Amino acid sequence: MVKAMSAGPSPTESRPAQAWRAADGGVEAIRRNVPAETAVGLAYDSAPYVVVMASPADVEDLAVGFTVTERVAPFAAIERVTVSAQAEGLFADVLLSRAAAADLATARRRTLESRSSCGLCGVETLKAAVRPILAVGPGPTLSRPAVQRALAALETGQILGARTRATHAAAWADADGRVGLVREDVGRHNALDKLVGAALRAALDPAQAVIVITSRCSYEMVEKTAAAGVSVLVAISAPTSLAIAQAEAAGMTLIALAREDGHTVFAGGHRLEGA
Repeated sequence: MVKAMSAGPSPTESRPAQAWRAADGGVEAIRRNVPAETAVGLAYDSAPYVVVMASPADVEDLAVGFTVTERVAPFAAIERVTVSAQAEGLFADVLLSRAAAADLATARRRTLESRSSCGLCGVETLKAAVRPILAVGPGPTLSRPAVQRALAALETGQILGARTRATHAAAWADADGRVGLVREDVGRHNALDKLVGAALRAALDPAQAVIVITSRCSYEMVEKTAAAGVSVLVAISAPTSLAIAQAEAAGMTLIALAREDGHTVFAGGHRLEGA
């Protein structure tokens, strides 16, 4: 059973619009569901760290996932996440263990707000932007039909996407292509962070997981997947050259251009049966 986004502030708003149709040149007054987008401030031990623009749902998942995929601290070091509403948006305060809090000064710093489409906004140096990627474990072996099953399940699990046609999604699947979690957001990085946070909070095993994303596969998506401990990443759109290089360096399986009629393996084909 696919678990979609959790309860919280409404992720959509109904707005009036004027629709023009080329077939008859007519204009029709309509109402259209659009995704909500709000500022979400992330802090560690009440010290502000970054602001992201995100869909206002699953904010605890976002805070946990961001902490892990940005390598701020491991999941085991997160003691509590407190989310509160403020006039400007939402505020997620992550309480870290004492040891992790002491190490926070060495984490990749952010000095600007992040946009919903940006994975590196506010990073201060080139060296901090492209860090050595973490190596992944052996991971699962999967079949090509399993990849296609996961894609189909992700499609049906996109509740927010079906309402708005304006969001990204990420799914957590097993080696048989069964999807257990889906998270959605206006930002592709946010959707992935929410997915990772939700999976870790549910005690799912990253070593046996496959992540499927609806967005293009830039290198940060590979980096975040590796930081989560997942060995297989499937993307609907094409990868960048750096994404492929980073997947190879991590020992990750990268499958992209994954559509209803097939998919393309760019790295780590040894995990596919019959490859």
